Amino acid sequence: MANTTQARKRARQAVAQNAHNSSLRSTLRTAIKSARKAIAAGNKAAAADVCRQATSTIDRIADKKIIHKNKAARHKSQLAAALKALA
Repeated sequence: MANTTQARKRARQAVAQNAHNSSLRSTLRTAIKSARKAIAAGNKAAAADVCRQATSTIDRIADKKIIHKNKAARHKSQLAAALKALA
């Protein structure tokens, strides 16, 4: 347990921040899964729209440094390649 007042406060803040970051990571995973599901369905127009939204979500979460920028780029690249292969 934290001994100083400052350390106790930081521990409280860390719990809240961890919950917020976990929520954002969950949003990211959901966006990626929905994009993959749309691509698997085979409708290119709908899949393109969902992938665009997923890309936006990935960028937003990477900007907040919840995930590394290279990981974000990798996910976006994989989605774009899967969408291109749909044709």
